Amino acid sequence: MIDFPPWSFAAAELITLVIILVGLIQVLFNLVQLVFAGVALHERPPLSSTSVLWQRYSELAPPIALIAPAYNEELTIIASVDALLALHYPDFEVVVINDGSKDATLQRLIDHYRLVPVQRYHDQALESKPLRGLYAADDVPRLLVIDKVNGGKADAMNAGINLARSPLVCVIDADTLLEPDALIRVVRPFVDDPVRTIAVGGTIRIANGCHVDGGRVIRAGLPRNLLALVQVVEYLRAFLMARLGLSRMGTLMIISGAFGVFRRGAVLDVGGFSHNTVGEDMELVVKLHRHMREQKRPYRIAYIPEPVSWTEAPESLKILGNQRARWQRGALETFRKHFDMFLNPKYGRIGFVGFGQILIVDVLGPLVEVAGYALVPPLWLLGLISFDYLLAFVALVFTFGVFVSVASLVLEEVQLRRLPRARDLALLTLVAVFENFGYRQLNNFWRLRGWWQFARKKQGWGTMTRKGFQRS
Repeated sequence: MIDFPPWSFAAAELITLVIILVGLIQVLFNLVQLVFAGVALHERPPLSSTSVLWQRYSELAPPIALIAPAYNEELTIIASVDALLALHYPDFEVVVINDGSKDATLQRLIDHYRLVPVQRYHDQALESKPLRGLYAADDVPRLLVIDKVNGGKADAMNAGINLARSPLVCVIDADTLLEPDALIRVVRPFVDDPVRTIAVGGTIRIANGCHVDGGRVIRAGLPRNLLALVQVVEYLRAFLMARLGLSRMGTLMIISGAFGVFRRGAVLDVGGFSHNTVGEDMELVVKLHRHMREQKRPYRIAYIPEPVSWTEAPESLKILGNQRARWQRGALETFRKHFDMFLNPKYGRIGFVGFGQILIVDVLGPLVEVAGYALVPPLWLLGLISFDYLLAFVALVFTFGVFVSVASLVLEEVQLRRLPRARDLALLTLVAVFENFGYRQLNNFWRLRGWWQFARKKQGWGTMTRKGFQRS
């Protein structure tokens, strides 16, 4: 038996209490988000059919420019653009930005749509790398392809926004497949509340395991790959609980770069997407909050669950780990860049609740949870803390983790009913339970790697290899 000095017991208890306290705050915040998400779903207008939405909004819906950056997307680019061109919306254009791809992305677009070089006047309102050419075709009047020097995703989106001619811009990933009625659904807040609404996000779902034809998901299914299956649960939790709850609280801090609609004038006012971060989607939303509150103007940034887009999820540990480390780095970069907003009364609930959530979940979350795994069991084994402390930590990590995941699934099934088969719901429920035993811990280590990259001031996105969408 090791004879520890008296102070070591107090130090061990203090460390454990800090770990448990941070975990408890995170759990309580998740429960609050879950309650607000439930209220938002209960109060939302009845889900209307596409034909009803078209009758109600087609004459009022403002034009939208879809901004789709593409870098080495030759496997999925045609399916993605086909899906965009087939959207049901009265007035829209598709702006694809080939950001200096090293593969055949540009050539596939030129060959498939028979594009030719064109001229188009535009202001260089937002900073971007030089353009190498513009391409269009008379028989595809909605499509404009921009070829430019590689500058990264933010740079490509800025170039697309510069050339857009519509008052609203919808930023998506080139591999994203929008459902045909996604635009007519996501535009509703802009029509219902045109003065205040400046940004709206929709739902992103995992396309792995689905059958795609003509750029559309014609039959939804669950992935067979375990990593992709776990991400289905993650995305449900992130969008249906976290983003819907934060939106209802008026503290939504991120609209995904894979599917979000912004008022173009507001984006221009804040200088577009920033180049010095890999979390450009989150940073743009924070800049919009800052600008509108400093201008003391009423505004609304919202998430609504009905518009749906589909994306391909990573199916390898290496690619998924790189993605999660990059997301973590982006959140930290945004928090550091706008740290003066944190707890600043000038920014109201954004400074307190919005940035408080970023602090607890993104800044401290992975550090404290990994510290808990590394310290709490050994401290108990050494007799420095009682079994009650170990039990409290295990309950926070596993019991409440399972509850939040399963509750998100229940909320979706009760309110939205997007899972057509009972066995799919049963399978996802099992995944929601077991993701807390292994995958959650691995994800936190990936996020810890993002912390390390942030501390070393690493730049760049890394490689995202895709298999392409499965077709029937």
